[in-house]
Amino acid sequence: MAGRASALTRKASQAAPAAAHDREAPVDPRAAAVTFITTEHFVLQGARAATIAESTGRANMFLTSVSGGLVALGLVAAATRVGTTFYALGLALLSTLTFVGLVTFDRVLQSGIEDHGYARRIALLRSYYFDNAPEVTPYLLSVSPEKRLQLEGLWALRGQELRTVAGMVGVVTAVLAGSTTGLLVALASEHSLALSLAIAIPVALAILVCLLRYLRRRWLRAHSIPLNSDGA
Repeated sequence: MAGRASALTRKASQAAPAAAHDREAPVDPRAAAVTFITTEHFVLQGARAATIAESTGRANMFLTSVSGGLVALGLVAAATRVGTTFYALGLALLSTLTFVGLVTFDRVLQSGIEDHGYARRIALLRSYYFDNAPEVTPYLLSVSPEKRLQLEGLWALRGQELRTVAGMVGVVTAVLAGSTTGLLVALASEHSLALSLAIAIPVALAILVCLLRYLRRRWLRAHSIPLNSDGA
């Protein structure tokens, strides 16, 4: 009996350190979880590329339309000596380009917000990598959570809205709207350049301020939505 008791004691003493070691050893993530995470990362990168391509494509189409329309308007002005045909074409063309600019502005803003949401989710996935494989930290660019979006090319700087595709489209659209107003005032005031500029410039600035405020408000609202929400 004494020999059996001593044997059980030795087994218990050997099992206790092993159990403690098992408790202290980190648990590797399941292979299925790693596959899901890497697949999600790849899909989000592809979605970001698609939104960026759509934004640049729409902006290019808009700027091409603006440049082509202005060239046509200049040719008509030279041919008609800024007559009635020029004003009719100018009002129709500039108002149409302003509408296209507003639609393009709203869509590229939507695409930018979608891209921002994808970048936030990618930053969250990167934190999973560092939490479960801390040994890779020296080989990957790791920063604090509040700076993770900077790794995705999204900088929270003052006046950032002017550096976005939507901000650029908004500036051009505001100029087009002001030009349309100035042309209409010139036609109604018997070609008064001073009056046209006095009205067109404030109109363009007011529209630009409204668009930038709308842009900033949408960005702040999108950034405040939690990642576990359907709106993220």
